[in-house]
This record gives sequence, structure tokens and C-alpha cells, in this order.
Amino acid sequence: MATKKAATKKSNVIGVKSPIWVILLCAVAGFCFYQFVCGAPHRFSEGDPVNGHPLNGDLLATVYKGGFIVPILMTCLLTVIVLSVERFIAMWSANGKGNTTKFVAGIKDALENNNLALAKDLCAKKQGVVASVVASAIIKYEQVENDDTLTKEKKVEAIQKQLEEATALEMPALQQNLPIIATLTTLGTLVGLLGTVMGMIKSFAALASGDGAADSQALSTGISEALVNTATGIATGAFAVISYNYYSNKIDTLTYAIDEIGFCIVNAFNKTH
Repeated sequence: MATKKAATKKSNVIGVKSPIWVILLCAVAGFCFYQFVCGAPHRFSEGDPVNGHPLNGDLLATVYKGGFIVPILMTCLLTVIVLSVERFIAMWSANGKGNTTKFVAGIKDALENNNLALAKDLCAKKQGVVASVVASAIIKYEQVENDDTLTKEKKVEAIQKQLEEATALEMPALQQNLPIIATLTTLGTLVGLLGTVMGMIKSFAALASGDGAADSQALSTGISEALVNTATGIATGAFAVISYNYYSNKIDTLTYAIDEIGFCIVNAFNKTH
């Protein structure tokens, strides 16, 4: 019953629950930017995005010459950026108000003095994931403390179980969407590599045809495609790695704070009973 009851509660973490819509919107945005901004006719000689050259080294026109792989890479890059912002908001809500280190120290002092009212007050002010887990454990502490039907070992077990259930409720929300960012770490680089290979194939095909000026245009187009896809793929992978590691570290910090306070709660109960 306790597990079912805990499962019906909502996490304190704000976040996007259906990332598929984020990916679809990023795909639409990426395609539109590629087709209508990068591929605008005024950026190319003779107003022809397909056969014309980029005018005066126009960077966006050069990006357009990267081929159909570019909007796929743009989708990956935009998805990483949007989900990174989403995770920033989620971690902000999970952290609550004030400094977590000071909160942990305050809870420790309250527990050492057996001042549960102060501990609950600190949780109410702090909010966030850590405060939510600690508050639920303190409530359970008070419940089992006055329950004469349970042995001391059962009471400690009940407090530990409450800590585990409260933590299990929050962890999925903290880790949500991070697997997508982790996947894009590799996927972005691999798609960029695919575009690079396709661009080089076009370049070597132009060299093999041996038709002079016409081939130099095809050669430059192939090289542009290769380099644009390489750069976009590397940028996507690098940003995804940084984002994933940053937010994983944030989650580890919150988890450590929960474990530290959980140990103090159990230890305080053992000392006073």
C-alpha cells in the first residue's frame, strides 16, 4: 500500500514529459532554417540554390551546400540545445531555494539536537527534491516514534524504506531526457561523419570525370558538403557531451545530499531511542 501511495504522488521536478514533441518541433525548425534561410535564392549566383555558387563566401549558403544531411544534423543540434535548457529548468526546480550545502548542515544540526520541528521548517523553506525527500522521512520518523507496536529495528526499517521510496519517486524526473542527450552525443557525430563521407565521394567523383571547370565546381560542392557536415556533427556531439556530464554531476550532487541526510536521520533515531 505504501508503495502504491508513493507512486501516486508527483515529483517536485519541472520538466518536459513528452520529448518526442520537442524532437518533432526541432526537426521542423531545422528543415525550415535549412530550406528557407540557408537556401534563399539571393545567397547564390544566378539565384539558383541547386546549381549556383554561394555569393562572396556566404556562410549560410555554404551550409546549404552541405546537402540533405544538414537538416538532420540541425535537428540533432537543436534538440540538444532545447533539452539542455529544459534540464536546466528541471535542475533549478529540483535544487529548490537557497544553498543545498547549507541546508544539509542545518538539517544535521537540527537532528543532532533532536529538533524535528526546525528540520521540517528548513525543508518547507528550502523546497526542491532534497527537501521533499527529507520532509517525508521526518514525517515517517514522527509516525514510528509514537508507534508502540513496532520494535526499534522495524521503526528504523520503516524510515529507511520511506527514504528509498521518496528518492525513487524523484530520480526518474531528474534523469528524464538525459538518455536522449546521451544518444545524440554519438548520433550527431556519426551522422556528421556520414555527411563527410558522402561529400568526399562527390568530390572524388568530380575529380574522376575530368571535365575541367565544371568539375572544379562539383569538387568544391563536395568539399563544402563534407566540411559543413563534419563541423555540425562535431558541434552537436561536443555540446551533448558537455550537457550530459554537467547535468549528471548535478544529479550526483543531489543524490549525495539525500544519502548524507538519510544516514543522519537514521543515526539520530538510533541515538535517541
